[in-house]
Amino acid sequence: MCPIIVRDMIEQFINFVIRPPRAVYDPDQYLWEKNFTLAGRAFRREDLELGNERGQTLKCSHYVPSLQPEDSALPCVVYCHGNSGCRADANEAAVVLLPANITVFTLDFSGSGLSDGNYVSLGWHEKDDLRVVVSYLRSNKCVSRIGLWGRSMGAVTSLLYGSEDPSISGMVIDSAFSNLFDLMMELVDVYKIRLPKFTVKMAVRYMRRVIRRRANFDIKDLNSLQVASQTFIPALLGHANGDKFIQPHHSDVIFKLYAGDKNIIKFDGDHNSSRPQFYYDSVSIFFYNTLHPPQVSSVWSNKIEECHGVKDPGVGAGMNERLLYEIISNLHIASTDAASSSSALPSFSTAKSVGDMLSEIVPVLGTNDVMSNKDICAANGYLQDVKGTSYYLF
Repeated sequence: MCPIIVRDMIEQFINFVIRPPRAVYDPDQYLWEKNFTLAGRAFRREDLELGNERGQTLKCSHYVPSLQPEDSALPCVVYCHGNSGCRADANEAAVVLLPANITVFTLDFSGSGLSDGNYVSLGWHEKDDLRVVVSYLRSNKCVSRIGLWGRSMGAVTSLLYGSEDPSISGMVIDSAFSNLFDLMMELVDVYKIRLPKFTVKMAVRYMRRVIRRRANFDIKDLNSLQVASQTFIPALLGHANGDKFIQPHHSDVIFKLYAGDKNIIKFDGDHNSSRPQFYYDSVSIFFYNTLHPPQVSSVWSNKIEECHGVKDPGVGAGMNERLLYEIISNLHIASTDAASSSSALPSFSTAKSVGDMLSEIVPVLGTNDVMSNKDICAANGYLQDVKGTSYYLF
């Protein structure tokens, strides 16, 4: 194989890890409105900026009830997005949790979305961003217990941070990888790249050096297994059976080693597919049991006739999968006399909107339900125009 081709493809893989396609969006178009209704209740979006230890500004939003007594405190879940994600990815969390009296905080991690930073680190620097957020929430008298909900890179971020902060009440870990170095080697086998193992290992070692120099982290430090055995926070793990990027066995081994109370849910789909209703039901029950939100008060239940939807940012819709397949396809072509049929790019249909997905979600909260049947019907009606999702490799 031509050395120049190898070098170019390695560079693509490096960028795929630390500089994936970035979500650039207008918060007023792609997030929930400043004031909106959900399940017949009024909520508002509070935008704010926080500074991390590296001097970077993090763009954040906090979804809270429009009317909340000053002397009351509600639990909060911090939603952690994937490597090409942004705050818009928390739209699903808002639908699941806000009607249950759990507020939702979301941010663009450094290097992602509208926040400062040039690179992502698949959880390493993101855990420090998360620490800044949790510190801010701890100082907010309107916040009681705190939970974490991470998907892909955000799931690893939650695991890494959770191992350092036992005060977190619960974590939802969706599609985390167990070890980044091993995952990179695994992708070579999954896509049948016909290169000698020695060559692949040398390439990964080279990538490790370059990533350490550019993004200031070591891919070998991204090991969820090392922290899983030291973490006792209640955790709910989730993984799609058809995930080809981060295969389900990653969650299996994390689950096996995890020290705290735990449960794991498998469901149909792939890495980026919409999650099924029973998964969101389980997430709702989990956070209801770990965060203990108060019953909904009538003073917080002002019903607004008009509901403003949110748009789909469309950032990276299928882009990561297509980019990966292009890289893999080029490796096939360059390492064989003729490309095999497996090297062809798959066709990606238009992604199912989160509006369609979320309109099917009905949080199940157990014996002390805070959503009435009327609320559920209202939520379904209000969600017809709600959209917004992102796609991740990690």
